[in-house]
Amino acid sequence: MGKLAVGALRAVLAVVLAGTVLVQAMMVWVLVSGNDPEGGSLPLTPLRVITILGMVSAQVALVCVWRLVTMVRRGTVFSHAAFRYVDGVIGAIVAAALVWFAVTAINAPGQREDPGVTVIMAGVGVAILGVALIVLVLRMLLAQAVARDVEAAQMKAELDEVI
Repeated sequence: MGKLAVGALRAVLAVVLAGTVLVQAMMVWVLVSGNDPEGGSLPLTPLRVITILGMVSAQVALVCVWRLVTMVRRGTVFSHAAFRYVDGVIGAIVAAALVWFAVTAINAPGQREDPGVTVIMAGVGVAILGVALIVLVLRMLLAQAVARDVEAAQMKAELDEVI
């Protein structure tokens, strides 16, 4: 992975992380101070809490991707240490799907006349879970690569002994 790609990815990750922290801080301030600019016309407090939790899941994924990019840059990604970060990404995606399903459940009563919106929202939640499954498959590929790397190192050690 080139220095330019790593730098660009890190810049994007940093901007998104800073943006989510800023939005979270503002939302927590609104919840704590009681200054609701919308006047409480919707179930805003539960939606704000759910949004804050959703951003936490995104932040966990961002930090895990940052660590994985660091490992790629150092050439240590094919190790058992990488699994903890991949598992963190999978967990964050599943948490994001659960948060989305909570938003769908809160929004559903207001969509009684048009239940298609709720069905579409549920479909988006299933798609988010699909992304978690894709990352799980990529984790399995990483496990195979790590196993082959360990096997190659053992064979090289045996070959060095013979020579």
